[in-house]
Amino acid sequence: MKIPTSRGGRFWRRGRLTVALVGADGAGKSTISGLLEPALRPLPVKTIYMGVNLEASSLMLPTTRLLLAVKRARGGNPDLVASRLTPQPATTSASRDGGWRRSAKDSVRLTVWMAEEWLRQLVASAYGARGYVVVFDRHFFADYYHTDIRGAERGLFGRLHGWMLQHAYPRPALVICLDAPAEVLYSRKPESSVEWLDQRRRQYLDLADVVPAFVVIDATRPLEAVTDEIVQCIRTHWKALNE
Repeated sequence: MKIPTSRGGRFWRRGRLTVALVGADGAGKSTISGLLEPALRPLPVKTIYMGVNLEASSLMLPTTRLLLAVKRARGGNPDLVASRLTPQPATTSASRDGGWRRSAKDSVRLTVWMAEEWLRQLVASAYGARGYVVVFDRHFFADYYHTDIRGAERGLFGRLHGWMLQHAYPRPALVICLDAPAEVLYSRKPESSVEWLDQRRRQYLDLADVVPAFVVIDATRPLEAVTDEIVQCIRTHWKALNE
């Protein structure tokens, strides 16, 4: 079946290709994902943000906008994550006061967040069905793999979220990991410690054993060189998928 694209009425016969750019903060995921649409022409490309910072996403359910507005009004961060991306210490008896309120709050947060995750996946599926190469800026499976899917200190909601990501949520066909030493990442984005960045870097590299196709790109090089290598990698996989 021939699928029309927006490129001047031209037609392509293609399989679906989804690509996730992952890596620790400072690797250049958002910058590079914003350059891929013109760089990959004439292939049609749709970029979708798949991270936890809702201010960086143009896709959001009305219920999420409402809850986010309430959180901002209370001085909270612009996210509404299902669970934390780092393991948390065991709950003490003192901190269990009002536990049912915390449980109810976490339940609502999980429900809303999982709806957000599926919203973005449904949009991605719609573009894929129209023949677009869908590029994910980050991916929930990659971000939560070491906490909610394989984490040793998962709570109830973390386990539920991890089960959904592991068994129901579609994984990208190609994962491109932007890699750089923690010191380089910190010099670019000093919002976390070098130790934390090194831990996250290693966690992303460990995904090589659990995704269908995994490519590591040296992100210490100039932006143009990194982008060119990613473009060639995507073109190679698209060609192999459609031969």
